[in-house]
Amino acid sequence: MSATSSMRAVLPPDIRARKGQLPLVVLTAYTTPGARLVDGHCDIALVGDSVGMVLHGMPSTLGVTMEMMIMHGRAVVKGLSKAMAVIDMPFGSYEESPQQAFRNASRLMAETGAPAVKLEGGVHMAETIAFLTKRGVPVMAHIGLTPQAVNTLGGYKVVGRDDEAASVMTDALAVEAAGAFSVVLEKVPMGLAGQVTQALSIPTIGIGAGVDCDGQVLVLDDMLGLFTDFRPKFVKRYAELGALADQAIADYAAEVRTRSFPAAEHSFVDVLKGKQS
Repeated sequence: MSATSSMRAVLPPDIRARKGQLPLVVLTAYTTPGARLVDGHCDIALVGDSVGMVLHGMPSTLGVTMEMMIMHGRAVVKGLSKAMAVIDMPFGSYEESPQQAFRNASRLMAETGAPAVKLEGGVHMAETIAFLTKRGVPVMAHIGLTPQAVNTLGGYKVVGRDDEAASVMTDALAVEAAGAFSVVLEKVPMGLAGQVTQALSIPTIGIGAGVDCDGQVLVLDDMLGLFTDFRPKFVKRYAELGALADQAIADYAAEVRTRSFPAAEHSFVDVLKGKQS
């Protein structure tokens, strides 16, 4: 019997049941090796549309396609045995109508094996979230700063200060009522995020929203120091792997140019005469 055969992957009801319990640990993952790293430590591996910026050099998430999310989603699911995969619905794949959202969400789940999707938006997406959840599609909501709406919002700014606070709370209550099993709060003032967390019966997962949320999410490449184009205030670097990789590549290049690599231990001896087969 396999040593892991008794393990059961985390599912949306398990996440919902964690409300107010041990904080949820969430990191993004875009590849099978990345998923394997995340799997041993996290509750959720988020296949984020941030992949467009992190791995594909895009200026925003707006150019990410369904095909890209399916490709990366498949790779991540292959690397997980415990953590739950949640896959982002890309811009333009769900906003038109609940029916469009269902077609694309069901495709994402069927073609990747992910048990849940995430989509951005509050009150204006509540009808879509309800349509999906009633048809067997678990939905993680995302409110506050919604990166797919960056052009409308006027940049990657904090959302929920002053007269915006009531709107954020309204969005949170709307996605909960629509059936979302959890909600990401991005770049929301910490006091407001705490109030939202107290008001909801579903877990809140913060990114730039303070410590009082029911869990936290970061982009894996941000917290490992691999993505260095910019660094949001809410990112804590737990390692500087980008700098280590740069030094390792520089060392390799120097050894190749001085012919100190490959050394004898990295090479194969010639076959001796009479020993050939």
